[in-house]
Amino acid sequence: MVYVVNKHGKPLMPTRRHGRVRRLIKTGLAVVINYHPFTIQLTYDTPDGVQEVTLGVDAGSKHVGFSATTRRKALFEAQLELRSDIVAKLANRRIFRRNRRNRKTRYRKCRFNNRTHSRKSGWLAPSVKQKIACHLYWIERICGMLPVSTVIVETAQFNIQGMAAYTAGTPILHGSEYQKGVQLGFHNVREYVLFRDKYMCRCCKGKSRDTILRMHHIESRKTGGNAPNNLVTLCDTCHRLLHGGKLILPANIIRGASYRDAAFMGVMRKALFKQLTGIMGQRIRCIETYGYLTKKTRVCNGLSKSHVIDARCISGNPRAVATCGYWLIRKVRVHNRQIHKATMAPGGIRKLSQCPREINGFRLNDLVECGGKRCFVSGRRRTGYFSVSDIKGNCVHVSISSKKLKRLCHNNFNLLEGCGNYDVQ
Repeated sequence: MVYVVNKHGKPLMPTRRHGRVRRLIKTGLAVVINYHPFTIQLTYDTPDGVQEVTLGVDAGSKHVGFSATTRRKALFEAQLELRSDIVAKLANRRIFRRNRRNRKTRYRKCRFNNRTHSRKSGWLAPSVKQKIACHLYWIERICGMLPVSTVIVETAQFNIQGMAAYTAGTPILHGSEYQKGVQLGFHNVREYVLFRDKYMCRCCKGKSRDTILRMHHIESRKTGGNAPNNLVTLCDTCHRLLHGGKLILPANIIRGASYRDAAFMGVMRKALFKQLTGIMGQRIRCIETYGYLTKKTRVCNGLSKSHVIDARCISGNPRAVATCGYWLIRKVRVHNRQIHKATMAPGGIRKLSQCPREINGFRLNDLVECGGKRCFVSGRRRTGYFSVSDIKGNCVHVSISSKKLKRLCHNNFNLLEGCGNYDVQ
């Protein structure tokens, strides 16, 4: 499928007449403006007659489905994998900054009480903000290569307290009971966790007779957070032994269910649709739909469950025939602003963390051909040996010479790979 825009950048209907496309490019009547997906721009005036195209978006916290369809055909379908490493990278940055300030600027006053970002209207966490921006980027990009007239977005709303009650086997909440959470009447999370554990060490049950109690994260705070179901009460003795590797938590102490994805969808629900309507304005109509409607459409048409199929059902044309394969897209990091590596070399020398932007004609995330396979450059060395991986991040080769690689195209921060069609059951 070749996507076409007119002389003024307005999208037209795509074409499968590849021979005509080659002749247009050869004679200078069209120029290539994008290779993935392959898009050309005409250099002569053409009529603007187009069909009605609807874009369905299956929004999510980890995977997003896109499907641009007409009544009979699916013109573009893709599954987008979002980044999930932002929280960990922010935590590492906080560790480095705190360590550096303690070493070099201990005279500075604490900045904790000066931060007002969370009190600003419309403030979003960096991880949530990045995922919403990725949704909007691809919606705009698809609307820039196809004459989309309507964008339909599925946004989900989760009852987290109801889900927690169902998991714990307690009665479902009703009415004002939602205002009475488990921490009602407690000053903070620590006070609630101590009360829940009966002010007793969960490991030794008070046998150590230590009067100091600590809050221990079952999963690291970087990944598990400060939720009550991730905290357990330990005495100071057991806490020191545990972190020293001389003690193991009992098998019955496990981290409770995490509702991070459900919370993200609840936050993203209104923010995404509000920003989308602000960007599209009056050009493209934006509609909001819900998951139960998508499920009903998918079941009634006998379709399999996937993000792309859900997006096709959201677009309102579930029986549209896929004229080409779908795209698998993975969002990767754009910038690395770390100047030096965290670990020092022998002799106290700090090495630079970044390689030059281009080595032997190759850049990071470039699409290359390695041994007959299409791979991406995931790591570079000044010696000209690179590590390559597939679209899912699986390592294909740890160290291979650039002489054995053939660069297909430069990439920036979106890795794309064409895949086959989904089979209709």
